[in-house]
Amino acid sequence: MASLDAAFDNRDRSANRVGRRYPLQHLDPHRLAPGAPGAAPKAARPIDVALRRIGEWLRDHQRAIHIAQWSVLFFYMALIVVPTLVPLPERTSHIWSHVTLLAQFTFWGIWWPGVLLSTVLVGRVWCGLLCPEGSLSERASRHGFGLATPRLFMWKGWPILAFIVTTIYGQMTSVYQYPLPVVIILGGSTVLAAGIGLLYGRDKRVWCRFLCPVSGVFRLLAKLAPLHFRTDQQAWRRYRRAPGTAKETVNCAPMVPIGVMRGASDCHMCGRCSGFRDAIVLERRSPNHEIVHVAGAEPKPWETVMLVVALMGVATGAFLWTTSDVFIAIKQTLAEWAVAHDAMWLIQPVLPWWILTNYPDQHDVMVPADGITLIVFVLGTAAVIACSALAALALATRALGRWRSARFHHLAQCLIPLGACGVFLGLSALTITMLRAEGFDPPFVPEGRALLLAGAALWCMVLAWQITGVHAGTHARALPRRLAATAAASLAVAVGLTSWVSLFFMG
Repeated sequence: MASLDAAFDNRDRSANRVGRRYPLQHLDPHRLAPGAPGAAPKAARPIDVALRRIGEWLRDHQRAIHIAQWSVLFFYMALIVVPTLVPLPERTSHIWSHVTLLAQFTFWGIWWPGVLLSTVLVGRVWCGLLCPEGSLSERASRHGFGLATPRLFMWKGWPILAFIVTTIYGQMTSVYQYPLPVVIILGGSTVLAAGIGLLYGRDKRVWCRFLCPVSGVFRLLAKLAPLHFRTDQQAWRRYRRAPGTAKETVNCAPMVPIGVMRGASDCHMCGRCSGFRDAIVLERRSPNHEIVHVAGAEPKPWETVMLVVALMGVATGAFLWTTSDVFIAIKQTLAEWAVAHDAMWLIQPVLPWWILTNYPDQHDVMVPADGITLIVFVLGTAAVIACSALAALALATRALGRWRSARFHHLAQCLIPLGACGVFLGLSALTITMLRAEGFDPPFVPEGRALLLAGAALWCMVLAWQITGVHAGTHARALPRRLAATAAASLAVAVGLTSWVSLFFMG
């Protein structure tokens, strides 16, 4: 696939390393309204001017961003490595007195919930400006072998498979509690990112584009962001550089075709292309815009799988199993079978810590029966949630008329707010648990969770209604069909809502 790399390769990479300034007529506060030649001058709103200047600042200060990226990388590696060099914390240890607890709270209590929230609020800024894996992979690619990206890497299922495997493996090894599994999962992912960068691409992020375990999640959540770099395709085609000036180029590390970019799901928000060809600007938009008006243009079945199976299914199961009576019942049945059939190895801690949790000094061990039950429970939960939600979405699709797969996958996108909210609440539950262990009980936690879940469910319903408006047409039967389809989509919302309600309010 040399042609793919060549298509996105940049022969003038130095331009983006120092931040080339592109002329940006859009910053003129008295420019003509777009698409209205000869119209009276219309002043841009201050917030729009400020956003465009922020985009320019990002473009012009790439060196400062590189310094920030290296700083985050060293801090990230310290949080991974240092806890492995000290004894495990005792029961009397605190976040402020033991580096392992501090690292746990930083990673799982602040860092990851914050990254998810920032993606919903401002797009994939984490990916473009701060992510240690992405920045390291790009640096390695800059000085690596520059091989063509293998076709195998382009299978769209890799991020989903990686997300599912790392989620389940993290639960099996208690990654939230112990530092060594963190080294394997986060440290191993970082090493892989650097290795992929060293081998493939040239000044690109092949890892981020095709293989990162959380890239699929970020793609979905970024669709909700009220900020994005918008490409004015008419201005792009109309642009002519001044005679005698060098050809302007921009290096898009995640290999996004910026000339035809319509959404924020693939954009890393790095700002390098701001003002390029007088056509790309950081702008506001409705949080519903991309899902309603862009997502339906091209069916993306893998996004449906990522959302319904991985995000709403596997991730939910990973948070539910520790409090589930079903999990206990399955484990008990398996243990009784093991005793009856003299398979005692199933109920003895025979596996090492890097396969199953095994810390006898901490009185924390898992036996093979635990691991088998965990896998069955998480995948079973995912299957039940996914099948129920997909059936409801299929009913909604059919309510709008003849079956169309594009319509089905478009309707599935209405569930993104609930998927995002659920994972955020699941990770923030770890934050609450850690704070309570330190004697601080945050107020209004149940009320806050209920408000967020209700708001996410309502948002899903609004999106479902707007999406049905795209597909129902304007004939006399459009309104009844929209109502029926929205009602069916509400069943899918209820499926996703039920699991979180049972976790937080019925335990």
